[in-house]
Amino acid sequence: MPLSNLAPSSTSALARRKADQEKDRTHAIARAILAGFDRHYALFRYNAQQAKARFEAGDWHAIRRLARERIAFYDQRVREATESLEKNYPTGDLSEAAAETLWQQVKRLFVGLLAEHKQPELAETFFNSVVTKLLHRTYFHNDFIFVRPAVSTEYLDSTPPSYRVYYPPQTGWTRALTSMFVDIGFACPFVDVQRDIKRIIKAASHVLPRDFGAASDCQVQVLRSLFFRNKGAYLIGRLINDGEIIPFALPLLRDSRGRVYIDALLLGSERIEALFNFSRAYFMVDMDTPSAYVRFLQTLMPTKPDSELYTMIGLHKQGKTLFFRDMLHHLRHSSDQFVIAPGIKGLVMAVFTLPSFPYVFKIIKDKRFKDVSREFIQKQYQLVKFHDRVGRMADTWEYSDVPFPRERIDAELLRELRDVAPSLVIEDGDSIIIKHMYIERRMVPLNIYIEKASEPELDHAIQEYGDAIKHMVAANIFPGDMLYKNFGMTRQGRVVFYDYDEVAYLTDCNFREIPPPRTPEDEMASEPWYKVGPNDVFPEEFGTFLLGNSKVRDRFLKRHSDLLHADYWRKRQTTIKAGILEDVFPYPDDLRFKEQIHD
Repeated sequence: MPLSNLAPSSTSALARRKADQEKDRTHAIARAILAGFDRHYALFRYNAQQAKARFEAGDWHAIRRLARERIAFYDQRVREATESLEKNYPTGDLSEAAAETLWQQVKRLFVGLLAEHKQPELAETFFNSVVTKLLHRTYFHNDFIFVRPAVSTEYLDSTPPSYRVYYPPQTGWTRALTSMFVDIGFACPFVDVQRDIKRIIKAASHVLPRDFGAASDCQVQVLRSLFFRNKGAYLIGRLINDGEIIPFALPLLRDSRGRVYIDALLLGSERIEALFNFSRAYFMVDMDTPSAYVRFLQTLMPTKPDSELYTMIGLHKQGKTLFFRDMLHHLRHSSDQFVIAPGIKGLVMAVFTLPSFPYVFKIIKDKRFKDVSREFIQKQYQLVKFHDRVGRMADTWEYSDVPFPRERIDAELLRELRDVAPSLVIEDGDSIIIKHMYIERRMVPLNIYIEKASEPELDHAIQEYGDAIKHMVAANIFPGDMLYKNFGMTRQGRVVFYDYDEVAYLTDCNFREIPPPRTPEDEMASEPWYKVGPNDVFPEEFGTFLLGNSKVRDRFLKRHSDLLHADYWRKRQTTIKAGILEDVFPYPDDLRFKEQIHD
């Protein structure tokens, strides 16, 4: 029967039914996205709980597997949620106006679902990840996604609260610290808790002011969950005394008999920041309310942005969201231009920076001067992302379709982008959109640092350079291209590697000595007189490229001459193949109790 022949009441009923169906679909979409996030976060927490069990069992390889597996969790859950929506609630047949109305309503309903949620900021980011896979980038503004957060986390906390509190003036320091360790709830015993408490108190007395005394507000506050990474568990806390906050961390390790002991006292923001450095692997920590943990950590490291704190506790997608918001905020409150980054230009990557913003932006060139594919380079960055970076390899945030204001891009930089990476550059009115890029913390390229370094700075730089290589070796990483331009000096004075197109697993390399020449003609020939396989490495050749500067050579040979011998590298391979994970501590050896304090 034609619609025109229906009675008015029938038409109204049909319209109401259609409106109810649309409302039901809108609610279902919002609930489905939140269910996808809740599944993701439940698995995230289970991963951290497993890390605690693996620490108690001393299963270090399992802990590394958990860390690698967790990095892929987020994208897997987003993909599942997106596919489920496309299958169960298809919206492709909607008109543009109907689609806009639908997704605006979905966002409003989603906000309502977060009223009592413990991870609303993460759920908003998950919503963005799903919706941006379903919609065109013209929808990427606050009407449809969370460009700005809608739910405040400022006073959000869990039950029980995210941190425990102990009061030494009432109980005494020994009893307060004993309770703190008992509350950890390990399934394995301590070696000697009272010995460790004495060491902590003695170490603190060397760092705290001589006239330190407990004020009326004196208390010790520690986050309820431990932070797990590699072979260590870290108790993170703060001492409050007379209104002052004194950050601290206590690394917990296991001995050969499976007993736990405190390895050091790390006191002060600088020591805590070193644990949360962007060149280290992410922590695994079980958090009901992650914003409460970040808020606590912010009091310990006030100069570190929330984007890096979320990233370092394993919530790297939330870190990316906050970083992008920080960048947009910075662009609104600055006027300098993006320029080509200083240093020797890379063969496969183009790098630019904003001088007033402490990061660099890296894109893969279309015109590369190495015979490697774009896919291979992306796999190399993924390898480093999933690997233990041992404090020596820079972490990266990977982004797609990033808009930059055209007026803020220096003319020379724009010419270079058009020239070396035209496939990645979209010129859209007042915006330049980069289709794919990596973002890292900015460092001073080591070759530039060495050129300008004083004698003590050069001593430090060469020591750090060799240590960086050795730490990567301990993690089964061979940097490949070891030229100084591929390393950077951080503001904390650490040398960090950041060029990954030639990175390889150490155990995949074949380290060889150069065979002696058979004849004088062999020695003078421009080509080698011996066969070279694709994975062959000749460490004695490193000096030719690295030690042309006599000041650098003398310092390098004094500290790191072992790196020029194939035998060193083969011994490290043997250790790794035997399943032995070498210790690389994120704090100086002289802070370790077994080095510093002898009972």
